[in-house]
Amino acid sequence: MISSDLLDVVECPECRVPLERTPDRIRCARCGRTFTADRGYLDLRPAASFAEQTRYLDDDLHADARHASIAPPLLGSRVRLTMLRRFLRPAAGDRAIDLGCGSGRTLAWTADAGWQSVGIDISPHFADEAVARFDVLLGDLRRLPIRDSVFTKAWSLDVLEHVSPQAFRDVLSEANRVLAPGGVLFVYTHVRRNGPLGWGVRMMNGLAHLCERVGLIDLRQERLRKSDHLNPIVDHEMLRREVAACGFEIARLTYYTPIIGAFVENVLARIVERRLVRRASRDSSATSTSADETAVQRARRQAQTRVRHRGATYYALRMISAVMMLDVWLFGRIRSGPYFALFRKIGDPTHRATGASTQETQPASATAGGR
Repeated sequence: MISSDLLDVVECPECRVPLERTPDRIRCARCGRTFTADRGYLDLRPAASFAEQTRYLDDDLHADARHASIAPPLLGSRVRLTMLRRFLRPAAGDRAIDLGCGSGRTLAWTADAGWQSVGIDISPHFADEAVARFDVLLGDLRRLPIRDSVFTKAWSLDVLEHVSPQAFRDVLSEANRVLAPGGVLFVYTHVRRNGPLGWGVRMMNGLAHLCERVGLIDLRQERLRKSDHLNPIVDHEMLRREVAACGFEIARLTYYTPIIGAFVENVLARIVERRLVRRASRDSSATSTSADETAVQRARRQAQTRVRHRGATYYALRMISAVMMLDVWLFGRIRSGPYFALFRKIGDPTHRATGASTQETQPASATAGGR
C-alpha cells in the first residue's frame, strides 16, 4: 500500500525534498530520480549503498519463509509486543514508524491502536498481508527517506545488535531527526556485557546445543540469523553516553533475562518444530502448495494455520507466553545484557550521520530501482 499519508512524510534520500506522484511514477522534484513502487511498496534506498550491509539481505536467511505470512503474536513475540504496548502506549492520533520492520508483522499486531504507522526495512522480505494493508518502505535506517519531525513514536525490535558502533549512532541520530520534539523510541536489543543472571541463559543455550547433538532439534537457521551480531554497545554506561550523544534520554528501562524464554523457544519449541518438519517430510507432495516448497516451509505453514484457527494449540501457546512474562516480572530490575528501553527525544544529536563518506558508490539501479 502506498497511501497519500505516506507521500506526505517521505522524501528523496539524496535531495531531502518531497516526492511527486504522477499516474505512472513517483519521482524527486529536484533531481528527477524515479522510485519503483510496482510491488506495492516504495523503494527509497540511497543511490549509493553503505559498505556495511546486514546478512538479512541474503536469501538463505529467509529459506524457511517465516516472513511470508503473519501469525498471531506468541511466545517471545508476545513478550516483545506486550512490552511495546506498555512502553509506547499506542493510541489514535499517533504517527509511528517501525525501524527495521522485517516482514511487517508488528504493524499488523498494533493496527488496533488506530494510529498511522509506517514500516521500513533494508530487506524486501515483506509479508504480502503487510504490503496490502500498511505503508512499508524499502530503505536504509542510516539515511531515512523521511521528513524531519513527522513521527511521534517509533520502535526498533532486534535490530541494533546487528550494526556497528558507527551505524548504531547513525540509526539513532536519524530516528531522532524524524521524531517530533518529545517523541519516543522503544527498543529491544542488548549490550555486550551480561548481568549476574546470564548463567541461566547460557545454561539453557547449552541444553539446546546438547539437544541438537543428539538430533532432537536443528539450530542451523537460528545460527544464520545471529551470525552478523556485532553487539556495538559494551555496557549500559556506554549505552547512556551514546543515547545522549544522539539527542535522547533513557526515560524507562527494563532488563530482560529470558531464562524461561530460552528454554521454551530454544529447546521446547525447537523439539516440536523438528517433529513437525519430519512429519511434513513424510507427507506426499500433494500436500504441498508448490513443487519447490520444503518440509520446513510446509511445517511452518501448517503450524500457522492451526494457530490462526484459535483452537487448543493457540490457547496453549498463549498460556506459555504468559509464563514467559515471568522473566520480566521476576528479573526486570536485575541488570542484564538484553533490555527494553524507551528513549525520549530531548534535542538535536551531537552526532550526525556521515552520509556518503560511509558509503560505496554504486549505480542507482543496483540499490534503488529495477526490482
